[in-house]
Amino acid sequence: MIIIGELINATRKKVGEALKARDAGFFTSLACAQDEAGADVIDVNAGADPSTELEDMRWAIGVVQEATAKPLAIDSPSPTVLRAGLESHQGKARPMLNSVTLEADRLESVAALAVEFQTQVVALAMGEAGMPCGQADRVHNAKRLIDELTARGVAPEDIFVDPVITPVSTDPTNGGAILGAIRQIRDYSPQGHVTCGLSNISFGLPERKLVNRTFLALALGAGLDSAIMDPLDREIMAVVYAAEALLGRDDFCMNYVMASREGKL
Repeated sequence: MIIIGELINATRKKVGEALKARDAGFFTSLACAQDEAGADVIDVNAGADPSTELEDMRWAIGVVQEATAKPLAIDSPSPTVLRAGLESHQGKARPMLNSVTLEADRLESVAALAVEFQTQVVALAMGEAGMPCGQADRVHNAKRLIDELTARGVAPEDIFVDPVITPVSTDPTNGGAILGAIRQIRDYSPQGHVTCGLSNISFGLPERKLVNRTFLALALGAGLDSAIMDPLDREIMAVVYAAEALLGRDDFCMNYVMASREGKL
């Protein structure tokens, strides 16, 4: 499973304050902790203040890349900021763009950046009208995105489709609709990836981490192979190791056994 560490997000109060203060130690510590906990990609969102986001992104990427060799997911609604982030990204690890939708201008600009810089890309299953509703809408948008991106030169294996997680607290059918969409997206693009912003599923509920862990196990069984999540949550990481072993994605359960020996379970 490809884990995208979500914690360096300036919309979080402490991260936003550290960004404004140019607290390199805070960013270094958070990047290293996610790396050591098992993140494969480190998401970097510097969007606390749109007026300074471009320079904030450049600074944050520079600091994070001094702390970890893991690839970064450059996270912004602004194509200008995405380009600045890509230009700042160093090393051999391929970066990721977070994210693209079917909105025409964004589709064109982000797809062009993905091809120019040979990146991976998170593709949100959102149409021109905004948030999807139900399973069929998610699948329709996802298929269109896959087709549009590949037609523009993005390799299928570089596309991480996000079916768009919405809370079960607002609609009890959301969980089933998302799981069904994951299965259909996986069938449509077996070479590609399916990811999600995991914690959105539990918004508005008590004991949110329990809901997140349970949904992750279900989603992995449906075909999810990536998630944007908190790798410092030991309990949810334990679910990842156990589920991958049970699903036959861990040869001879070696990752599970090693995690146990290292006290990660």
